[in-house]
Formats: sequence, structure tokens, C-alpha cells
Amino acid sequence: MKKLIVHVIFTILAFNASAQNSPLGIFEGHGDIGNHVKPGAATYIPQTQQYIISGAGYNVWFDHDEFHYVYKRLKGDFILYTRAAFVGAKGVEEHRKVGWMVRKSLDSNAAHVNVVEHGDGLTSLQYRKTAGATTEEVRSALTHADVLQLERKGNTYTMRVARFGEPFVTAQVTDLDLGEEVYVGLFVGSHNADVLETGVFRDVRITMPFNGESDQNTRMTLGSHLELLEVATGNREIIYTVPYSIQAPNWMTNGKSLVFNDNKGLMYTFDLATRQPVQLNTGDIKNNNNDHVLSFDGTMLGLSSNVRELGGSIIYTVPVTGGTPKQVTPKGPSYLHGWSPDGKYLVFCGQRDGEFDVYRVPAAGGKEEKLTNTKGLDDGPEYSPDGQYIYFNSVRSGTMQIWRMHPDGSGQEQVTNDDLNNWFAHISPDGKWMVFLSFLKEEVQPGIHPPYKHVYLRLMPVAGGTPKVIGYVYGGQGSINTPSWSPDSKRIAFISNSDMSSK
Repeated sequence: MKKLIVHVIFTILAFNASAQNSPLGIFEGHGDIGNHVKPGAATYIPQTQQYIISGAGYNVWFDHDEFHYVYKRLKGDFILYTRAAFVGAKGVEEHRKVGWMVRKSLDSNAAHVNVVEHGDGLTSLQYRKTAGATTEEVRSALTHADVLQLERKGNTYTMRVARFGEPFVTAQVTDLDLGEEVYVGLFVGSHNADVLETGVFRDVRITMPFNGESDQNTRMTLGSHLELLEVATGNREIIYTVPYSIQAPNWMTNGKSLVFNDNKGLMYTFDLATRQPVQLNTGDIKNNNNDHVLSFDGTMLGLSSNVRELGGSIIYTVPVTGGTPKQVTPKGPSYLHGWSPDGKYLVFCGQRDGEFDVYRVPAAGGKEEKLTNTKGLDDGPEYSPDGQYIYFNSVRSGTMQIWRMHPDGSGQEQVTNDDLNNWFAHISPDGKWMVFLSFLKEEVQPGIHPPYKHVYLRLMPVAGGTPKVIGYVYGGQGSINTPSWSPDSKRIAFISNSDMSSK
């Protein structure tokens, strides 16, 4: 990969600056900001979905700026995200810059705001309130951030930054009026008019968020990106995009396909080679939600489908190739989350007598057995691959945390203990790792898991340890409700969201 990037850098520097206004990836154009700036360049690598940008210029500071900018125009609120790094461990100037920028115009003295990492590690939120005004700055307490996010809500701009693997550190500027339509994009500046510096940007996402505050009852209508994430590196790849809601990808045991549902309740298989979905035949059961599970041997699919006259979500099983589903639970709500490795039992979250608890039931049908009885929500039960534990999430400690117990419900013990709200633990097929979804405490109450929030995908050794953030995602409900590890334990599949109605 490093050789590919170096080759691309030499290639893009050979381009004439006159070709710089052509579209680039998700952006409309790129070019140098400022007068008589040493020509910069940019390219997009489709194979890795990376942007490589080289820019020169005296600085982004005082009353005017000089840098290279890759941009598009946007209206309304948005969330900008990337992982950014300089090419080369040491540059000429310690205050060379890479980051996101929002500008009122392409004039060098335009009002703007940016989230920037400097060559010496300084990370800050910089802004110029009006054309030609002096640039102001809010310095982050965090240095050497490589995860950069900038969100606009009206005239408020929020910086969220992190060293990859750690939670965000946040700062904000309010009452910054840049107008309804603005330029947004990635930039590189060298802090030296005679020098070109190069930055590499990966996992670049421009998200148009939900209009309002989502809650547990919010109807899921935003568009969806089906993404694959490499667990060892955190590298993300968008493999499929639709302007409506698809949810909860399961990775099939053949390693070649996924299963997901859409917001109409239909099930689909998704071929990873052709990257095309095919509707799965589930007979008359066509109101399926995002609580569906594959058997460990890969032959069967468990469904949760709403049947109003039976009290809500009812559990069914169907061959993974499709067919007529068999009803398992007689009443609802019953939300399926796990299948035992020996194929004999299903575990689910059921509401009975006003309480949500974890139950198990024979996969062939039969009497359900209550496994938890603590007051408050117990949800998301899933077997470990060795069958020794059922992992679940519980609000019993005051925040939503991951717990585990033996398959008969005994030995219940807490696994995570922090100030995030943690849901849906999924154990890797090799039994070594656990991935789960974390909501921010300032955004979500412990007992709910709404869509359209800032969430983390976090990785933790099954043996214990400190969770590591491997995905900074706009999503939540429907992102990773059910097991989504690849069979080789190297990747996970998940859904991120964005409003695509204006496209």
C-alpha cells in the first residue's frame, strides 16, 4: 500500500494545475486557494477509497489563506469525517496542516471554519468570522489526532477529534454564520510558500444527518451505506449504497454473502463478488425487523417478524436458501438475537408482564425458559462460539453494559463498565474478540437504542481489557444489531446512515 501511495504522489504532481477543477471522488473539484500559490494536486484511489492531496502556501491564518482544497458545495447541516495523516514522518514546517474546512467562498480571505492537525501534533478548531478578519482558534486538549470530524448544526460547528482507537474529544464554536450554501472539503497547507506537503485521507464520509432529534420511535427512512471494516486496521470500505434504510447485515458462513433486511420488512442476500442483492423468499413472513440470526452451521436463518394480532415481533426459522418459515414463539414481542452452536436453542429478548428479559426456546419450538429476571431491560443475547456463555446487554447497573452468563442463566457477570451505553456484543468466530455498539451518554438514555446518532464500534478481547474504538459511525439502531463477523474473524459488516433524499 505504501508503494502505491508513493507512486500516486509522483503521478499527481506531474499533472498540470489547469486540470484541477475536475470532479474527484465524492467532490466537485479541487484547486489552490490564494494568489500565485505553488501548484498543488490531488487524486482519488478508488481501490482504497483514499484521497491524496499535496498543497503549498504560507499558511491558513491571519486575514487570508494559501493551501490546496478538494471541495464540494453543500446546504443544510452535515457531518464531515476522515482519518488523516501526513506523508513522511517529518516535514519542513512543524505547522503544516491537514484537515476539513468549510468556507463561505473560494476567496483567500473568506470566512471559514476548519478542524486541523498540525505537523507538530497540535489539533485545533480554527475560524474566521467574516471576510478578511483575523483567524481565531480553539485548541483541543488532545494532540496528534488522526481522526477528524466537523459537524454543522445551523451556525454551530462542533469539532470531534481522536487518536484512532480512543473516544472523541470535543470543542465547539457558535454563532458562526457562513451562509446556507458553503464549500466543504479536505485541505493541505505546507506553512511554507516554497514547499509542497502531502496528506492522505481515508474513510472520508460526508453525512447529511436526520432532521431533528431521533428517538426509539423514529421511523428509519435515511439512506444506508453497507460497509466492511477490517478489524486489525479499522479501514472501512463502502460496498453498497441505497437511498433508503437497510439494516443489520449478517455474514454468511460461506464467507461470500451477507444477509440484511430493508425497511419494508423484506430479506435479502448480498453477493460480495457482484455486490448485488437478491430478495430471499420468506413466504408470507414479510414484515421482518433487524433481529435476524444465522445458525452456526450456516443452513438456517432465524427471523423476527411483526404480527400485530400475536403481540408484536414473532420468531420464525427458515432455510437460508429460502422457503416457508416455521413459527417458533407463540406470542410477542420476541426479538431473536442468538442461536446455540449445537443448533438446539434460540435466545431472544422477550417482553412478558411488562418486563424485557432474556429467554431461550428450543429451535424446533417448545416451551420458552426465562434466563434473566432483574428489573429493567436485558437485551441482545448471543452465544459464544464455544457455547459456554450467552452475552447480553443489561441496564441493571444504571447504564447499558455488556454482561454474560452460562447457557442456563447462572453466573451472571458484568463484562464492560464505563460511561458509554453499550449494546449488542458479537463474539468473533475464533472466540477471541468481542465487537459491540456504544452510544454516547450525552445523546442517548441507557434503555434505548435509537437510529441516527454518533456511535462507536468498539473491540475488546473476550479475555478482558480496555475497549478500542474501531469505527466512528453515524448510525445506531440497525447498524450492527446481530452477528456480523466474517468467518475468518478479520472483518465485520455494518450499516452507516445519511440523508440521500436530495440526491
